[in-house]
Amino acid sequence: MKIYTKKGDTGTTQLIGGTRVPKHSIRIESYGTIDELNSYLGLIRDQAINDHYKEQLLEIQDRLFTIGSLLAADPEANTMKLPEISEIDVHYLETSIDEMDSQLPEMKSFVLPGGHTTVSYCHIARCVCRRAERITDNLNEISSIDPLILKYLNRLSDYLFVLSRKLSQDLSALESPWKPRY
Repeated sequence: MKIYTKKGDTGTTQLIGGTRVPKHSIRIESYGTIDELNSYLGLIRDQAINDHYKEQLLEIQDRLFTIGSLLAADPEANTMKLPEISEIDVHYLETSIDEMDSQLPEMKSFVLPGGHTTVSYCHIARCVCRRAERITDNLNEISSIDPLILKYLNRLSDYLFVLSRKLSQDLSALESPWKPRY
């Protein structure tokens, strides 16, 4: 497989199914942001964290590739069999969140991002995940997508927040509560 085809030199790209669309299409923005998120998860996985979380992140990265392929497919023209996202994937995130949350002190306020580089990477990934969710929701208004994709992205941002808190605890990082000034 050749890396460059030169077909995108004029500002279009091809969806799974053969349809060519502008590279600024909301569909391209959607799966491009999923790709960006996946890269940040790789960065977190490359940090000195517990292997258990590395395994979770690897599973999540796999699911994001699935989501990316589903979003990259033209719903009208695609005939290719693609991997699927399922309720089991959402449940995996919820179970992982509950497992970490059970080991954390109760949250009494919002938490300011930071305290350790690895924790900050989690917060950046959480923000990118929220952006991916917003863009994908916008795409859904134009072209119906599997509702499990939005559900998964919503739960994933929760997972990343709880992971940031758990890593703060594991890395003995200071968790700074937000204290609003009135």
